[in-house]
Amino acid sequence: MRKDIQIPEVTNVVMAVVKEYNDIYKTDDWNVYILNNKKVAIEMVLIVSHGYDDKDTTSKMRHKIQKLPANSFAKVELIQPELFKLNNEFKVSFFLDNQLQEKNFTFKKNSLKESALRVVKELGGKKGIVEK
Repeated sequence: MRKDIQIPEVTNVVMAVVKEYNDIYKTDDWNVYILNNKKVAIEMVLIVSHGYDDKDTTSKMRHKIQKLPANSFAKVELIQPELFKLNNEFKVSFFLDNQLQEKNFTFKKNSLKESALRVVKELGGKKGIVEK
């Protein structure tokens, strides 16, 4: 029975943590984005996020995006720098061609830092850290 279940490999969907200036509050914010680099839209995108390590765990946050068009992105949440000392996990599920797909993205503890920032061309050249 198990051998009959086919789990598709998720490609061209990535998560990024981006540092960007907030004009309203005059602060540098760290925001999490999901990027759909596919040539087709993905639907019913569900994202469950939380931070954890051996001692601490944050509460889970849940987000829903009804439809994420092809070659586009969406802001998921603001992430506080105090959480960078934890592993930050994002479980992403979505439908593609009426088939459920899912993938986990984990930003390892202490990997979110200024020195790791790189240009994310899909976000108009903003600097961030991408997890594939």
